Amino acid sequence: MEPPKSTQGYDLTVRVGCSLVYEVTGTAALLLNVRPRSDGDHVVLSEALTIGDGLRVEDLVDSHGNPFQRVRLAPGSNYVRHDALVAVSALPDNHDATDFTPLAPGDLPLSALRYTLPSRYCDSDKLVNFAWEKFGRVEHGWPRVQAISRWLHDNIEYRYMSGRTDLSAWDVLQRGYGVCRDFAHLVTALNRAFNVPARYVTGHLPDIGFPDPDNHMDFHAYSEVYLGGRWLTTDARFHEPRIGRIKVSCGQDAVDGAFSTIFGAASLTYFQVWAYQVPRGGVGVGDPLDFSKRLDNQWVVKHDL
Repeated sequence: MEPPKSTQGYDLTVRVGCSLVYEVTGTAALLLNVRPRSDGDHVVLSEALTIGDGLRVEDLVDSHGNPFQRVRLAPGSNYVRHDALVAVSALPDNHDATDFTPLAPGDLPLSALRYTLPSRYCDSDKLVNFAWEKFGRVEHGWPRVQAISRWLHDNIEYRYMSGRTDLSAWDVLQRGYGVCRDFAHLVTALNRAFNVPARYVTGHLPDIGFPDPDNHMDFHAYSEVYLGGRWLTTDARFHEPRIGRIKVSCGQDAVDGAFSTIFGAASLTYFQVWAYQVPRGGVGVGDPLDFSKRLDNQWVVKHDL
């Protein structure tokens, strides 16, 4: 078990969580992936996960290091609620990165090499010609990563509620619009086309220093690339450094990052997600959601320490 992180330098507090209901008409099982990873740039202050009533639950870890729960659902309504208070830094993505050197495939650690390969939704093999025609003249490494992100941000339309589970990165490029999942798949696949390890990431993204007029709260998907011996964030949906990302899972693509995977006769009938900055000490895990205590959703970053 890893020792707890110090909260020094993590001077903002974010409340994240979700409320889910699954209706079961027969026999069903669920893989649940909603808890923050321990290796993200955050510190979990307190956390509560409630899964049904008397359900059989196993705590497991997949090959990408994602903690998840396998649940045997019961006939009828099955309620899931996750709520956490998480300390994050007030500094934006990649603020401490100093080395952006790309490594040749022969020099990559084995743990990163798998993320250079095509996968079900990140079909980089179909995108090689497009990638080299569009970005081949850009300097290899971080300049090319940024050029890919900028092009996608400017040329792929973000269209809320347009997501589909059967679309690959190639499909998204052809239709020209999508949701954050689609942006993440496409930016991941295009970077892999240049042998840059890139992985699909899901988590929470509060609106700290970045107001959202539509006030959408949902799980967020983006990408990480391996440069200079570490993973760096690249998010073509916004194409600008953001504050307070809380990583839940990572992997080859959305297959590894799904918040839930259902096996059997069950359906998701209720879905609510929250991710917003709160004053530290002013909110407790399990308290009713109270958005009047929200500190984010504005350009000013309010420190709560």
